[in-house]
Amino acid sequence: METTPQAATSFYDYQQRDIATIFDTIKSEVKSKLLYQLPTGGGKTMVFSEIARQFIEQYGQKVMIITHRKELSRQTSTILRKLTVHNRIINSKSNTFINRSNCYVAMVETLRNRIKAKKIKTKEVGLVIIDEAHHNSFRKLTKSFKNAFVIGVTATPFSSDISKPMNRYYSKLITGESIGNLIDKGFLSKPKSFIYEVELNSLKTGIHGDFTVSSSNQLYSSAPMQELLLNSYKENALGKKTLIFNNGIAVSQQVEENFKAAGIPIRHLDNKTSDEERKEILKWFRTTKDAVLTSVSILTTGFDEPSIKHVILNRATTSITLYHQMIGRGARRLSSKKSFGITDLGNNIQRFGPWEAPLDWNYIFNHPDAFAKKLNYQASSASAAQSNAITAEMRALFPNTLEMAYDIEENYQEAIDNDRKPKTVIQQSIRQHTKMCLDNSETLSQAIALAVELLPEIEWRVKQYVKCLDNASKNYKEWLIEDYQNRLKGLIIKLYSRVNTL
Repeated sequence: METTPQAATSFYDYQQRDIATIFDTIKSEVKSKLLYQLPTGGGKTMVFSEIARQFIEQYGQKVMIITHRKELSRQTSTILRKLTVHNRIINSKSNTFINRSNCYVAMVETLRNRIKAKKIKTKEVGLVIIDEAHHNSFRKLTKSFKNAFVIGVTATPFSSDISKPMNRYYSKLITGESIGNLIDKGFLSKPKSFIYEVELNSLKTGIHGDFTVSSSNQLYSSAPMQELLLNSYKENALGKKTLIFNNGIAVSQQVEENFKAAGIPIRHLDNKTSDEERKEILKWFRTTKDAVLTSVSILTTGFDEPSIKHVILNRATTSITLYHQMIGRGARRLSSKKSFGITDLGNNIQRFGPWEAPLDWNYIFNHPDAFAKKLNYQASSASAAQSNAITAEMRALFPNTLEMAYDIEENYQEAIDNDRKPKTVIQQSIRQHTKMCLDNSETLSQAIALAVELLPEIEWRVKQYVKCLDNASKNYKEWLIEDYQNRLKGLIIKLYSRVNTL
């Protein structure tokens, strides 16, 4: 079976089936939270846009669609218009709802700010649709839509943070067509994999659970790995439109340099590339038959180029979502493209299994811990990290303190919601540690000694704080740990002197 690109007003049989199943759930489970899974390339945006259209038609209520990328917002808005759904993108210039609009598309941070400013009448929304629902940035927003039915949509119903499993926020999972069936029915291209076993012992995992950019740069910038990449491309993908995924900008730029020296047409793209240059590069990639595009953190979502014939994973990842997103970029089917190639230089296929292999998503949804353990997933669990930081020995040093824990993430979110500066979270943490040291010592020297013992806990809290900031550098984290210790010691001395002079 050969397929052509899907028309914006037509639906495949499996999509129509899923839409009907979802509406049956909406009718039977009022104000529920439903998770819908469909593989990359299966047409998730088409499905949830049609759900939005039918919901407005049947219930006469407004629909809110939440995304995490500008590209996804624009794509969703375009499809909605083609389905005759009058919609509006909520951006930094938006003030409030316009009555004639029945559907709204918003990025999560913009929507959060509009809700805080009371510019959005959330009571008017009857349905909330969350695209790329595995991202945890959406979870607290749903509390603002108490009258709405919530549908999360994802290709991989496995949370990006194992400490916040998806079955905690969604009551039910509906799975769509499998990758294997979509391939067999001609909706997706068939993959051919080329696997190179790579020694990954030098890679380190960061606080988010995935391999760090710095350790990845060190490994993949090495001469042997650069040579392996170039040779594997020549062996498996020479002359084919190819997309290369890297973990670090330095490596991607080096790839571009080496490929150019070998006479291969290649361009580099990352999340710091200007919008104008990005458009020019993507146009070049689209119109150049044997083009190679090497990228970092930019083309896993919101990018659709069906003419890609080969995908190279020039990186390792512990994220099954990222794994599926990267390979999915090459899976789009054309009448002239029935198959595509995958070159794996990060042992990813060994870690997750073949991309097209069946997965029991219902089991994964209901037993995320067991699945994570099977993958040897490096969890970024706050509770796990905290239990490692507060040992029994440390706990014994503070017998007069009832509660040693301090939830950085919760306090950070509270600060943002109340328009306080993020640094107040660290200030509160230092005050709590100061009180702990003073409450469990009789002399100033003892209090300062206890502060030194708190170093593992301080490092944990700073890591969680930097994680909340999202884009803070390693140097900033190291400076913050040192600054935290100095300020803690200073506050202990100040308060101890004040108490003992009264």
